[in-house]
Amino acid sequence: MGGTNPYIKIPEIPKPQKPFRIRFETLNKVIEVSPDRLAFGTGLPGSILDIALSHGIDIDHACGGVCACSTCHIYIKQGMKNCSIATDNENDMLDLAPDVKPISRLACQCVPNGEEDIVVEIPSWNRNLVREGK
Repeated sequence: MGGTNPYIKIPEIPKPQKPFRIRFETLNKVIEVSPDRLAFGTGLPGSILDIALSHGIDIDHACGGVCACSTCHIYIKQGMKNCSIATDNENDMLDLAPDVKPISRLACQCVPNGEEDIVVEIPSWNRNLVREGK
């Protein structure tokens, strides 16, 4: 499920210009991201949620990736400075998330710029072990 939230302005975020990797630390998986193959349909185009879902990594996203909940809350363990800046709308939703840290982001809103590889942690309370097969 994807779409847009009619109550918020979609931020304009530059797309990456070169390939990069996203390592999902808690799942021990690495995704090779090609900048010419982004915008799969969930969350902002090129968002961590969009990329993860298109590669079989399930991150819960109750609102469909439109910045209307906090279920896709993740931690950026490496490469935060190379991700889009959190908007006020994203920060408002993060206020509702458990265990928020300075490295917290919503996967549906966090778009890497490709300048550095990214390391992501999906918090244990946010993983669906039934769907992940563990």
